[in-house]
Amino acid sequence: MKHEASIREPLIIGNKSLHDISEDIAKPIETSANKWWWSLFLLSALAMLWGFGCIFYTIGTGIGVWGLNNTIGWAWDITNFVWWVGIGHAGTLISAVLLLFRQKWRLSINRSSEAMTIFAVVQAGLFPLIHMGRLWVGYWVFPLPNQYGSLWVNFNSPLLWDVFAISTYFSVSLVFWYMGLIPDFALIRDRAIKPLAKKVYTILSFGWSGTAKHWQRHEVMSLVLAGLATPLVLSVHSIVSMDFATSVIPGWHTTIFPPYFVAGAIFSGFAMVQTLLLVMRKVVNMESYITIQHIEMMNIIIMVTGSIVGIAYITELFIAWYSGVEYEQYAFLNRATGPYWWAYWAMMTCNVISPQLMWFKKLRRNIVFTFILSIFVNIGMWFERFVIIVTSLHRDFLPSSWSMFSPTFVDIGIFIGTIGFFMVLFLLYSRTFPVIAQAELKTILKSSGDNYKKK
Repeated sequence: MKHEASIREPLIIGNKSLHDISEDIAKPIETSANKWWWSLFLLSALAMLWGFGCIFYTIGTGIGVWGLNNTIGWAWDITNFVWWVGIGHAGTLISAVLLLFRQKWRLSINRSSEAMTIFAVVQAGLFPLIHMGRLWVGYWVFPLPNQYGSLWVNFNSPLLWDVFAISTYFSVSLVFWYMGLIPDFALIRDRAIKPLAKKVYTILSFGWSGTAKHWQRHEVMSLVLAGLATPLVLSVHSIVSMDFATSVIPGWHTTIFPPYFVAGAIFSGFAMVQTLLLVMRKVVNMESYITIQHIEMMNIIIMVTGSIVGIAYITELFIAWYSGVEYEQYAFLNRATGPYWWAYWAMMTCNVISPQLMWFKKLRRNIVFTFILSIFVNIGMWFERFVIIVTSLHRDFLPSSWSMFSPTFVDIGIFIGTIGFFMVLFLLYSRTFPVIAQAELKTILKSSGDNYKKK
């Protein structure tokens, strides 16, 4: 008896059996990497080393090596921080929200998106520490007891709540990711031949035996963590947006920021997942499990969230005009026609216009087009953060303090280094962890597998 209409496309193609799924998921860990993996890894490692060199240069010399000035005290670094936090959002959304809604198509992509969340939050966490200029006093941002010294943490500061929000988000995402990995670690443990590998995966699998009781507890824990993680998707980026919204700077002092930042974060996060999935298909040969159907579903979400972001941009412009506040009106006019007009229109093109091409089915099922568009969206979302931060600061209330920002090679090097660091972590993960939840994937084989659909 079939539980799903035959008109739906299969989520697993290539006439796979249960044994084939186990073999395919374990293969990247048990065999040597292909040329695609090595090429990407070497390129990413070089970028990471360059970035680390720029970070050490910053710590040794001081923040003066960046392009910051008295007017634009927040610039490239905060732009990168918010961009990375946004990218980290989609992992939890795909895993938690789609799990609660019982969406089967999430099963091939949730593991990689959860890993992406962890690695993106690691990159985001670097920027506030580097911005302090003194990494060794990074613990000052935490509300520690006063016997550690005169640490008067300001509980009214949104920056303190960033620490709470992001550390909580990282902790829950890490536990959620690890919970899902336990049955797959057990699979690798049982197949391992080398004693060291067997020992490592035995420790990682926490004595998993696959009994009904284990599966029941696993299911309950997954649902509980999904329930905890879903509000975090809304709260974390809302709190990041409060860094801006609670100020009096024209262009920042606006109540639309929390939902606008959340929609933008999901938009950029899904675009990054899409980029990584298309890389993943090639690097670890997962074309049978990450299908055109998965890519199309992701593109639909990118199109919808891109439209929401577009509405937020239009709302901002309307409210600035409707408010009658000349400073607010000037802030938005300056964004579109001032010295940074090119960044504003790059943002509008990439985030509002390009996702609308996804209305055409032929385009949203085209792999090359999807890859290019996902890169475009992430470029556009970076420019969005840059426009919000820099254009609001460089023309403030006093014309005598107006200034321009241009990044130095150190700013650019650190940013490229974090992208390299992110890719290094992701590529190492793809060679040591099962990239798809094989046990969950097997549960949908009879209803969504290619060979069963044909019968």
